[in-house]
This record gives sequence, structure tokens and C-alpha cells, in this order.
Amino acid sequence: MPSMTVPFTRRQALQFAALGAAGLSLPRAAQAAPDSLLNVSYDPTAALWADYNKVFTSYWQQKTGTAPTLRYSHGGSGAQARAVIEGLQADVVTLALSYDIDAIAKRGLIAANWQSRLPDNSTPYTSTIVFLVREGNPKNIRDWSDLIKPGVQVITPNPKTSGGARWNVLAAWAYALKANGNNPAAAKAYLKSFFANVPVLDTGAHGATLTFTQRGIGDVLVGWESDAYLSIAQAGRGKFQVVLPSVSILAEPPVAVVDANVDRHGTRALATAYLEYLYTPTGQDVIGRNFFRPRDPASLAKYAHQFPQLDLVTVAQFGGWAKAQPEFFADGGIFDQVYAG
Repeated sequence: MPSMTVPFTRRQALQFAALGAAGLSLPRAAQAAPDSLLNVSYDPTAALWADYNKVFTSYWQQKTGTAPTLRYSHGGSGAQARAVIEGLQADVVTLALSYDIDAIAKRGLIAANWQSRLPDNSTPYTSTIVFLVREGNPKNIRDWSDLIKPGVQVITPNPKTSGGARWNVLAAWAYALKANGNNPAAAKAYLKSFFANVPVLDTGAHGATLTFTQRGIGDVLVGWESDAYLSIAQAGRGKFQVVLPSVSILAEPPVAVVDANVDRHGTRALATAYLEYLYTPTGQDVIGRNFFRPRDPASLAKYAHQFPQLDLVTVAQFGGWAKAQPEFFADGGIFDQVYAG
């Protein structure tokens, strides 16, 4: 039986989640089997998983004699986490930040020690936040300070639903603190001016990328490094270019087996192997050629030409996601304060 790699749309994912939450039978295509797996992921990873699934299928078929059916769903990381909590039958989650997986774990679907079960805190690759501008950089955007100038339209997704957007906000805040003598009031004023230049908040990073690259809205896209370079590769030369800000953030998108679901589906062996294979030289090579930064030093060196050195802060400098999430993104947090204003 040939393997299948089937992307789920966000609408389909929510429909399946609603059926599961209501205790109804899922459609045949959504039902799990020991050789079937659903990977619920965040927005900019569709190309990565389409590529990786082909490679993993070959490995798994050679190892077991069975070709797996691999499906993936992608959308805003926060929204995807909520869908799994509400019943979307993910076997694995590969989300934008650990807070979203922790939210699933708090509902008893994932073991509390999930981050210790794989190397590098269950983060097989990293990324960062960069600017994508139109070829020639007509607004002369060089750094975060240029994003609050009058007449500059900034495209970034909604941090209430998008994990990438939350990385964007923390990177912007880190710059604003550094530029203003570590003054939180000045950093908040910067964010207020930043979001005043945002004409539309898409729910996920991929939607924001399409708004910028296909709908032609905005002067600069603030987003994932992987999405920026993929957009250039897909559009060809002469349409877009990357601008590297003076300060950015080390983004660490983690992965986890959804314990309650794999035990129900009988897919633990497949799901575990699916994530472990990401750390092999083959998996790391797939990561690198899809513009994510491999963890393996040899693989990272192979793709070093596409990953420039940047001054990167870490989420630990914000007290970790346990502190940053409520402070910045909970109801009434810093984002609500600057955006409502």
C-alpha cells in the first residue's frame, strides 16, 4: 500500500476536533491506525513536513515493511494547541513554542516531562525572526526603528493565535529595551507605534506571509527566517529580499508525542520514531534544506551560508514562557494594552 502525505486545512482540523469533542465517529480519513499518523503543526512548516514525510516513509517502510500514512495540519500555533485540547486527534504536535505544548500537557494529553524525552529540550531545530521587504527595499528598512516610521506598513500575525507572532513581539521588545536604556515604558511606547503601523492581523504566520507576498499588502513582513527564505525561493529573484535586524530572538519550536492519543490509536511506536528520526543526519538535512536551523553541528555547517550570524536574545531572558506568556499575551497583558490603545 503506498504511503500518503495529506495536509489538513485549518477548517478540516476544526471539524475533526469538533467531532471528537462531541464523541462522534470521525470520518474514515481521520481515523487512526498503527501505521497512520497525524502531525499537528504550526503555520510555516507545510513544506518541511511534506519533504520530511517522504524521507521518513522510505525509512519506515524499509525498517518495517509497511508504508505509513502521514497526515499533517498546520495553522497558528496557539490555535492548533486549542484544537488538540478540544479533540483534534494529533499523534504528534510540532508547535512554535513550548508554552503551547505545555497547555496541552496541562489537560492531561501529554506527559508533564515531555520536554526531557528528546534531545535539546525536544527542539530538533531552531529559527529566528527577520524582515522580508520588496526588492530594492523602497522604504529603506534597516532595523526595528524603521518599522515605526510614518507611512511604513508592517505585516505581522496576531499573537493571540500565532506562535510566530509571539516571537516577533518579544524580539521587538528586546530591541526597544536595548535602544532605550532598558526602559520598559519606552519599550511599550515602541510596541504601540509598531502595531499602529500594522494594517491587518492574520491569525497565523502563513496567512501573514500570503498577505505580504501574494496580496501585495505592506512594506515589510516581520516573521520566521524559514518563511522569508522560502518565499524568495518560491517567488524567484527580483521580488523580495531579507533584511537582518540588529537584534532578534532564538526561536525554539518543540515537538512532542501526544500520549493520550497515541495510546488510544496504537501509534506510539510510529509517533516516537517519527520524532526521533528528526535528529538523525538525514532528518537534520531535511530541516536545513527547508531553511530551518539544524541542531546537529555538521548539518548546520552544511547550510551555514543561508544562516547569517545574528545578535539573538532568548526567551529565558524574559523569564521563560511561563512568565512571558501571561505578561505579554494574556488578556489585559502588554499586547492588549498597546493594541487597544
